[in-house]
Amino acid sequence: MSGDGQALRIASLTALGRMLRQGEVTAVEIARHSLDALDTAGRALNAVVTLTTARALREAARADAELAAGHDRGPLHGIPYGAKDLLATAGIPTTWGAVPFRDQLFSFDAAVVERLEQAGAVLVAKLAMVELAGGMGYDQPNASLTGPGLNPWNTNAWSGGSSSGSGSAVGARLVPFAIGSETQGSITSPSANCGVSGLRPTYGRVSRHGAMALCWTMDKLGPICRTAEDCGLVLAAIAGPDARDPTAANRRFLYPPTTQRAGGFRLGVLSGAGDGAQPEVAAHFEGSLAVLREIATLEEITLPDLPYGAVSAIVIGAEASSAFDGFLASGHAAALTAPEDRVKPYAYATISAAEYLRAMRVRRQIARVMDELCARFDALVSPTLPEVAPPVDEPFSRRRHRRWPPLTAAANLAGLPAISVPNGFGERGLPTALQFTGRAWSESRLLALASAYQARTDWHHRLPPDPPQAQT
Repeated sequence: MSGDGQALRIASLTALGRMLRQGEVTAVEIARHSLDALDTAGRALNAVVTLTTARALREAARADAELAAGHDRGPLHGIPYGAKDLLATAGIPTTWGAVPFRDQLFSFDAAVVERLEQAGAVLVAKLAMVELAGGMGYDQPNASLTGPGLNPWNTNAWSGGSSSGSGSAVGARLVPFAIGSETQGSITSPSANCGVSGLRPTYGRVSRHGAMALCWTMDKLGPICRTAEDCGLVLAAIAGPDARDPTAANRRFLYPPTTQRAGGFRLGVLSGAGDGAQPEVAAHFEGSLAVLREIATLEEITLPDLPYGAVSAIVIGAEASSAFDGFLASGHAAALTAPEDRVKPYAYATISAAEYLRAMRVRRQIARVMDELCARFDALVSPTLPEVAPPVDEPFSRRRHRRWPPLTAAANLAGLPAISVPNGFGERGLPTALQFTGRAWSESRLLALASAYQARTDWHHRLPPDPPQAQT
């Protein structure tokens, strides 16, 4: 039976799974729908680097045959997805979002891509990203091989970084889910800007084998989806130990968990979390707290006074300059898109070992105090970002709210998980978002909390305008 295009566009991952198993649509039809949408709207949003058409149709045909034979690999079987273009894919370009690497090929798949294939998911595209995951110090949305990531809710706004294409593609309903990466905000930022749900796992939860390294002690891979429930299903497929990545923890993740939880949560609300935010962001945060009071007790807390931003800047700068040492020495940074990216990494290379080690000592203190704080609650709750997505033609340094919230740096330094979910619309019709941050390995609690919130709100069901079409 032929699948209706609009029905396929609005269906979540779980809804598509039901349609597949009820014979309303085939995996090949879903894959073709996503490929067509990505080739038109996806390219118009600068969200696509490479369509993986041959692989997608092969994987989708296999999924149809397996499902017809009664071999069901689970909730992702036959579901299309896009991968941020820092994940290796055998024989398909992996550009890292940067002109100097536009022809780069690997002979193997990243661990995450392997695991999704084992789960029956269908890779339809390599999705756009900020060049070298933003580690060179970019100051503008244009810092990408494919041009600035455009927001599906307002194409004059940015989609967020560095997982720009992942946010745009899921936000525009071109794919049910995508894989992003985060060192400091690169999953939560595009998820918030594009009105979707994004889960940053605990550091070590997901193998990074085959992923571009930016900051070895902070890089994380995770799902961007339409709902918190979908994030849990994807995380269950990609999480787990991997001998090829010594940082991948020997921990299994099961979703849904054996015991469900929909209330009785205890939340820490950051004191002054809405201070200095755009009025709509602050108002929606207060509205979200009113909803959360139906399922949780709330306690106001204060984040300990520590130099989170300064420490993360030193760690990321030092490790990024080391990761790209040969690239910088070659002079190829001159071919990067953003002018500042051609210069700033050389400054990072001047960070001394003493400065890095001092930062790492303070980082241990940050990890300890964050664990002590998070141990008291099921989650800390805050706005994901203090403003909606910025204009696509404006440098970030001109923005009043350009600095990351302290919690983003603190939690990433400590390797803590978080999930961002939409909670309204603000200036220029752009989404606002709510973030839950938890103790290490507490993804199940965060997902239960986010799902309970989404059961009481409908922001995750809202659709952006019809996607734009690529110019011919």
